[in-house]
Amino acid sequence: MPRNKIDFNTVRGIALHLSGVEESTTYGSPCFKARGKLLACIAVHRSAEPDSLAVRVDFDSRAEMIAEAPDLYYLTDHYVNYPFVLVRLNRIQRDALKDLLGMAWRLTTTKTPTRKRTPRSMPKQKTRSRK
Repeated sequence: MPRNKIDFNTVRGIALHLSGVEESTTYGSPCFKARGKLLACIAVHRSAEPDSLAVRVDFDSRAEMIAEAPDLYYLTDHYVNYPFVLVRLNRIQRDALKDLLGMAWRLTTTKTPTRKRTPRSMPKQKTRSRK
């Protein structure tokens, strides 16, 4: 049974079925955003392998993914400080890609708890000195 080739059009088909996801560009390359935040994009940095996708994940999940499937997921120095994992599109299965993009969507669209604000004290009124 021949395996379907996974390419950016496959990514597009899956990503655009997620609620609120729109296609956009970042650094001149196509990407997908949800609520204005980057969800996934073609990995355009020169350190990334050709046909790689950068997908938003949390740092703990990224470490686990790379440890479990280093032939599929990887990281370069450029992406270390960003919450993304690099994915080799020529090695991922469609179901795994769908699950990964769903995970990225949940991470991107989940509202982060807001910090409780402390009330600010009223600024002191400046008094004019009379001379």
